[in-house]
Amino acid sequence: MNILQKLTPIAATVLLSLGSVSAAQADDSKYTSVMDNLSISGFIDMSYVYSDPDGGDSVSVSGIDQAEIDITYDFGNKLTATVDIEYQNSTEGVDLEQAFITYAVSDNFSVKAGRFLSYTGWETEEPTGLFQYSGAGYAPYFYGYYQQGISGLYNGDGFSAAVSLVNDLAGPQSVDSEEIGVETMLAIMPSDSVTVKGFYSFEKLAGTDEDTTLVNLWASYSLDALTLAAEYNISENAPAYVWSGAGVDAEAKGFLLMANYGFEKFALTVRYHDWEIENAAGATFEDASGITISPSFSVNENLLMVFEYRMDEINDVDINTFAVEALVTF
Repeated sequence: MNILQKLTPIAATVLLSLGSVSAAQADDSKYTSVMDNLSISGFIDMSYVYSDPDGGDSVSVSGIDQAEIDITYDFGNKLTATVDIEYQNSTEGVDLEQAFITYAVSDNFSVKAGRFLSYTGWETEEPTGLFQYSGAGYAPYFYGYYQQGISGLYNGDGFSAAVSLVNDLAGPQSVDSEEIGVETMLAIMPSDSVTVKGFYSFEKLAGTDEDTTLVNLWASYSLDALTLAAEYNISENAPAYVWSGAGVDAEAKGFLLMANYGFEKFALTVRYHDWEIENAAGATFEDASGITISPSFSVNENLLMVFEYRMDEINDVDINTFAVEALVTF
């Protein structure tokens, strides 16, 4: 047996080993590429709330309000996909909150399609975007909600504009596209500190010949540790109050004023909100206002503790509420 014959089994073993290493490196490279394009974030929101209405029994509730995982994948060719999965203790449990794709047509213009949250409203749907524990409570009367459809967004120099065509302004489960809801937005940012946004949304009210119209205007000023905001809303035939008893041709108006100031790890928010709903005859169906005082403390970059004392008056009934929230973000 010559030297070449002796080396052949050894060479074959080496080649097989190199092949296995190469395959493993290829798998690792593919895995690394996927992870580089994948981003995962989310939060866990838990609270204790004590509510004491005049003339009624006090109520206290505690536990996990909401937990959410948000996943976004960037395909690297101007296309991204986003899926948000949430758990809410007060609703249907685990739910697909959002699922949509976004395509960047240009540096300024993008289009998204699927199930996504309305752009409308100063106060966000998620606790991670609020300056206090609770929302004012009038969002169903004036804001859009999770919607299914398509939306175009243009970002210019100091302004942006958007138009969304959706199955339902406030119905994420709706697949009926016979009556299309339309949401329009114009935003102006004259400086880094000032933002002004206006929304006009409309659709046919189901089962009637009337239209639902929602108008939302808000402005904010932010400089260093100070944030100020003001919002004004009007609406007609919003399903949330039409079907609850106000009836067709009901109208609503509402506003809020908010101030927040941060002191390193501490912050303090003060808010006043007010809204009124009138039925077709002009009689008051619901009249509500409230003051919220909410200090917060950032334990670390992931844990925020929020405390809230809220005084509401709803249809001449006073309600005092105290809340403690622990919000973990990742």
